[in-house]
Amino acid sequence: MKKLLTTVLLYTAFAFINNVATVQAQIMKASDLEKYAKERYGEKWLDAAKNLAENIVLDKNESLTYQEVIEAKGKTKQQLYVALNYWATATFKDHQAITLNDKEAGCIIISSTIPNIVEHMGTLNKYSVSITPVIRIDIKEGRVRVTYTVQNYDILADISGGWFGVPDKEHKTYGDSKRKADDKTNAMLYDDQWEIARHYPFVEKDPQKRTCAKALVMTHAYSNAIMDKVEEALKNGIVGNEDDDW
Repeated sequence: MKKLLTTVLLYTAFAFINNVATVQAQIMKASDLEKYAKERYGEKWLDAAKNLAENIVLDKNESLTYQEVIEAKGKTKQQLYVALNYWATATFKDHQAITLNDKEAGCIIISSTIPNIVEHMGTLNKYSVSITPVIRIDIKEGRVRVTYTVQNYDILADISGGWFGVPDKEHKTYGDSKRKADDKTNAMLYDDQWEIARHYPFVEKDPQKRTCAKALVMTHAYSNAIMDKVEEALKNGIVGNEDDDW
């Protein structure tokens, strides 16, 4: 009986620790991301997007790409790979998000959708914006390079949800961010993709100006959060006790 009780307690403790690690490993919720973005760039999305665009150069594919090299002196390629593989699998719960995991090449590629980073009610439509960044992590002896790329905003538009949308409450959907991806039954909802390079602040006259301003700032903020989390994982691990002294 004692042995069984001890096993149960150990299992419970392990599950609790694992849960804590999982919670800590999350990048951040959309609400936290918005708070993070406002603290860094201000609450005026149009101004923030315009200011950011002054220092952003789109890549040759007209994608929004950020790259950072993080120094990790004294750590081997293998140590860095293990730390980042642990971080990636703990952070992105959908393991299909990790599209490449090559230890020999020292490369991890992640593609994971961040849903509903922006919800905005326009004159006629209501928009829900999601992004699917591609995060590439290249690992060498003593350093890591992180490349973060987004080409499009994924849009779910509700044509009944704008300020001058369908006045009859019975026909309003209020469902733009709740609809399942494969649900094509609601005529009020439609999917679209907006190329970042074709919208504000890279194009001044944009009918979706306010939506895209916030989308750019939130996308930029998420890139910073990714870089911060990778650096934290390299320096301190996921839970702070992943070392060889055990």
